[in-house]
Amino acid sequence: MSSSDPRLDQLRHWLATEQRWPLARLAPASADASFRRYFRVWSSDGSTRVVMDAPPDKEDVAPYLAVSALLERCGVHVPRIDASDARQGFVLLEDLGSVSYLSRLQQPANADALYGDALAALLRIQLRGRELCAQLAPYDRPVLAREMALMPEWFCARHLKLTLDDRERTLIQAAFEFLIEEALLQPTVLVHRDYHSRNLMVVPQDNPGIIDFQDALAGPCGYDLVSLLKDCYIDWPRARVEAWVLRYRQQWIAGGGDGGRDAAMFLRWFDLAGLQRHIKVLGIFARLWYRDGKSGYLADLPRTLDYVCDAARRYAELREFSRWVESRLLPQLPQANARELAGSRL
Repeated sequence: MSSSDPRLDQLRHWLATEQRWPLARLAPASADASFRRYFRVWSSDGSTRVVMDAPPDKEDVAPYLAVSALLERCGVHVPRIDASDARQGFVLLEDLGSVSYLSRLQQPANADALYGDALAALLRIQLRGRELCAQLAPYDRPVLAREMALMPEWFCARHLKLTLDDRERTLIQAAFEFLIEEALLQPTVLVHRDYHSRNLMVVPQDNPGIIDFQDALAGPCGYDLVSLLKDCYIDWPRARVEAWVLRYRQQWIAGGGDGGRDAAMFLRWFDLAGLQRHIKVLGIFARLWYRDGKSGYLADLPRTLDYVCDAARRYAELREFSRWVESRLLPQLPQANARELAGSRL
């Protein structure tokens, strides 16, 4: 890490001169699907912090700082902010370690305890954040539509090389409109928007540590729940997922939340919020490869498309869309992934 990285030089200078941080060592901590980078820094006494590097011309740290304050008020564990500089795009944070939920969930015996903690934290966010979420932008029709529009553009046309005809486009738009209407009917809560196993850290106190929340909005109550339990990076049998969902519903109702008229309605909220999310993610994962050169997400496309197929076939309103996905998209994905993954290794 040399002067060939001007941002890193700027970060070192910020730590040394403005934060008086006795920097002994610096190493990459993680990267995400945006332009943000994270570095772990060690002081001369051995203590560590994480520094967010968010180039101001591409990322704004203000939403991160605002949502962090809201989540702290909800009583969940987000990284303590020791210092921030919005002009330069740096934030000095508590180090939550490097053990993600995803790494621990590779041993299924850990699942109930880990999800128990994550669902308890989500319950605090949704119950205590009901009034706080008024400070966030709404997860409204334009946002929902813009997200799903990524799928036909990046996944269908770019990745699967499909040319959609007018009938197919009409079918897709009807399905998208249905999902938008369903999302807007759900109770509104504070939505993290990426509440999944890569953004939950295993920590010794107040587990989990929650990261990557800067895109939070006020939106449907099923969204974060399905992000967690129908995770794009790991999956579980439907019966186990439903058991977690229905247990959460009981706790949500006990805390004063609207759980719908019955369990079937709550599962409908869960599934249809998930379908909107997974349609969006198909587009995002494809775009991360074609636009940003990040091939790692291609391997997660099959699981994500399976979620789309499973949710769509459960609801009569989506029967035609379900048949189209399974006949038109599902058979094309293995070949498309093989082609691009082979190319990425050249």
